[in-house]
Formats: sequence, structure tokens, C-alpha cells
Amino acid sequence: MSRVHTVVIAWMLCLFALVAQADAPAASLQASVDRTRVNTGETVELTLESDDATLFGKPDMTALEADFEVRDTRQLNSLTTLEGNVHATTRWLITLMPKHSGSIDIPALKLGELVSQPIALQVVEVESSSPSQEQKLAPVFMEASLDQDSVYVQAQAVLTVRIYHSVSLFDDSNLTPLQVPDTRIEKLGDTRTYEKQINGIRHGVIEMRYALYPQHSGDMTIPAQEFSATMVQDIPQTQAAATSQPAVATSPQPGKLMRVMSDPLPLKVKPQPEHYPANTPWLPARSITLSENWSPDPAHTQIGDSLTRTLVIKAEGLSSAQLPPLPATDVSALRRYPDQPQLSNQASERGLLGSREEREALVPNRPGAIDIPAVDVVWWNTLEDHLEHSSLPAHTLQVSTNPALAVDMPVSDNSGVTVIGPPVWPWQLSTVLLSFTTLAGFGLWWRGRWQPALTRVAQAGPSPRTVLDDLKRASLANDPLATRQALDAWARQQPETLADMAARFVPLSDALDGLNGALYSETGKLWLGEDLWKAVKALPAVEKPIDPNGAESLPPLYPK
Repeated sequence: MSRVHTVVIAWMLCLFALVAQADAPAASLQASVDRTRVNTGETVELTLESDDATLFGKPDMTALEADFEVRDTRQLNSLTTLEGNVHATTRWLITLMPKHSGSIDIPALKLGELVSQPIALQVVEVESSSPSQEQKLAPVFMEASLDQDSVYVQAQAVLTVRIYHSVSLFDDSNLTPLQVPDTRIEKLGDTRTYEKQINGIRHGVIEMRYALYPQHSGDMTIPAQEFSATMVQDIPQTQAAATSQPAVATSPQPGKLMRVMSDPLPLKVKPQPEHYPANTPWLPARSITLSENWSPDPAHTQIGDSLTRTLVIKAEGLSSAQLPPLPATDVSALRRYPDQPQLSNQASERGLLGSREEREALVPNRPGAIDIPAVDVVWWNTLEDHLEHSSLPAHTLQVSTNPALAVDMPVSDNSGVTVIGPPVWPWQLSTVLLSFTTLAGFGLWWRGRWQPALTRVAQAGPSPRTVLDDLKRASLANDPLATRQALDAWARQQPETLADMAARFVPLSDALDGLNGALYSETGKLWLGEDLWKAVKALPAVEKPIDPNGAESLPPLYPK
């Protein structure tokens, strides 16, 4: 019996493994690098990541040997639990040093049945004059460089600061904060660490990059930066032997505090070109792109439908704070409810990529063709040094009637002759019936004037006090949907329509616009209902003619 149980349990375990493998997403091997542009003699870190927890061993590195020297390989395993789901991740961190300059592809690597994607890498030949020979022999030295020596005012200049050390350093290292007068500074990504071969000696490199935006034209100077740290060990004897001085003179003792400084850098800031259009935001960038998106598809739009239009402007070489607001969709046939713009910055190898996203809900209020104007942005191309335009073309929305909101109206053809769709006799019959009912109602009213007052019969449905309490509760709770429902119930008990009340009382009209904006917004924008409740409470009563018989008016509907 125990042998049968063992076979059954083994069969069930195999079946469970097959089901789990079928339900699990297909495993993959994703490749990425910490940077795609390096100098000769510098290392780059390749990361291979897989969500398959059953992988063992390490990837096959044979394909790397032709163009790279594999310096180090590390494996990291992590296990995370999110909402009851266990997610296992395995990473391999591979330190590579390119063997030559130029455009090099990191080839696809295999691990079991998984294959990573290739990655293009640009290796730049370093000029022999940077850094100096004297600096290369120091245990710790520092350099700073700009990607260009002249820029336009408020345009981007990329500053790169590197600290080289051939000795180990304690964690007490300190770099003076970068401060440049009349300049906006944005840090580009996190601090990078890698290795570089200098004079046959391996150096650790600490690299920081900044985007600088000078606010005034003229000649300026990037001040020198200072770095300090405590050394852990002596300089290797091979480096001391490479110098012309004795090893004792060039080998500081462990625990010594080292201070190094970079050279100050000049930067020429050019003014805005004279022929740039006046009263136009100054946008100096490498490139600017515009895009738009509609949700849902506006091809089948009816009156009262809510369309969301999203406009996105992206600028390479500008921060999102420098991007101006895009032109609003100011069309009389569309009610517009804008959202707050979304700003974001992304660091790249060439600097900052700023993005501004603007969303607005558009509600057509009439049928027919509605023209959406073109969007045009003027900017200065700093790469090619000339004026450019980025634009979105104009287009037309075709809005059809909404059957739920349809109103009978005559339709005119192109000749100007009014065409009546249905036959005329139903309208004549309805007019006669309306006349009879009007005369009958007038007679009953005239007769009822001389009749004694009757006891008012209790009406069905919620009382006015209950409806008003529901409206107060919903509006003070800032719930737009519940407030709209309570408002409609309250309006049905009033002697005039909600539109008539809003037309004669401006505070109520403004409060209704705010409520509609909250209902149409897709981002759930915050709405405060206190103004609506105050407007309802302060709504003046409808003026009635004075009774010539001197009869007292009815008591107020909602006594305070």
C-alpha cells in the first residue's frame, strides 16, 4: 500500500508542476547596460535578468571574448511577495572592458534555452591630453569637462565630473556641492561607478553628470570642485615604480586624508537671436516633438459625449519646468474641462529630456462639423542653429445627434428651403387637442377660485426636507455623483427647472459648472461641494404677484 501511495504522490507532483509551468508566463533573459557610451580603457556593467527561478549556473561568455575582457561576474537572487504572489528574480552582473574603440555590439548570450538581446555600445577614443600625465600618477585625481564651450542663454550644457582613484577609499568621501551663479542645475541620474585602465593600472572611477542652464548671457566660469576622502591602503608598488620619484615619496600612508580639485571651466553664453519671434516663449533645444491622443475614438461622437484629448510635448535639452503650456482647445461648440499638467524629466546620455502632458475633457454641445485648430510650437534648434516649428495639423470632429437628447427641429437643405420630415396633420391634431385642454384647464381654475380651500394631500415619494438633507449630505461629503443625483431629485420638486434657477442666480451657475467638471474629469479631480450647498441655501425665491384680495402667502417651503 505504501508503494502505491508513493506512486500516486509522485504522479500528483508531476501533474502540479506541469500545471504551474503552463500557467506561469514565459521566462525571458533581459540584457541592459549602465551606459551605452564609454571611453577606451573604461569598464561597462552588463546586467542579465531572468524571472525563471529554476536557472542555475551562469551564462555562456564565449561570445564576449572577441571584443571584451570579462573582468568580474556576480550573481544575485531575490524573492519578493506582492499581493500573495511570489516573484523570483535572478541577476548576473558582468563587468566588461572593451578591447578597442568604435561601435561594438554586445552579442546575445545564452543561458539554457534562454537567449538575451544584443546591445549596441559606442566606445570613444580618449585624447592623450586628458587627464595630464602628472594627474595619472597621483593616487587620487579629479577632472571636469563640458560637452560644449558655448551655449545659448537658458540652453543646456552638460558638465561631467570624474574622480579617479587607484587606492581604496573609506566611505567618508565628500564632494563640494555644485554651485554656479545665475545658473539652474539639474543632476542627471545617479552617480556612476566603474573602472578605467590608466598606464596599466586599474583605477576606480566615480562619475557625476549635471545639466546646466545659464540664465544670463556673457562669459561665465564653472568653479573648481573639491573632493576629499581617506585612503584605506598604500598605492600598489607597480604604480610607485612607474614614477621617477622614490616609492616612499609617492606612497602616502594608510588613513591619510586626500584632497583633490578640478580645474575651473570657462563657458560662453550667447544671447537669444535677434530674429527670434517676439512675444514667443524662448525654447532652445536639440529637438522638440509634439503628439496627441484621443480617447475614445472621436470618429463616432454624439452630443454630450466626453472626449479626452491628450497633448504631449517632449524637448531634448530642456527640463519640463521650461516647457510652456500648450494652446487650449478654445472652441465655442466644445465645453472644456482641463486637468493639471503632468511634468517629468528623464536623464539620457546627451542630457535631460523634459516632457509636459496636458489632458482635457471636451464635450460637444451641438451637432455637425466642429473644427479643432492646429497646434504650433516655435523653438530654436541648438544642434543646427536655426528657427524651427513643431506642429499638429488641424482636424474636424463630426458630431451626430444623441437620440437620448434629441430635440425636434426643422432641417434645412442646401437650397435654403425648410424640409419638414413627418406629415403636417399630426401637428394640427395635437394643436387642436392642446387648445381644448388649455380651455378646459382654464375653466377648472376659474371655478376652483371660488371653492373653499382643500386639505393638501400628502405627496408620494420623499419629502422636500428629506431630499434637501440628502443634497446637503452628499455635497458636504464632496461626492460629485451622489450630489448630482440628489440635486436632480431636489430640482424636480421646485416650481422651475434647474436651468432656470442657474440662469437667474450666478453662484448656482458657477457651482454647477464645477460639479460638471468633476463628473467629466477622467482623473478624478478633487471637487468641493460646499459652494454648491451654499448656493442652494442662498437661492432667492421666485417673485410672485401680490394677491389683490390681501390673502396671506403660503409659508416658506423650507423653514430655517
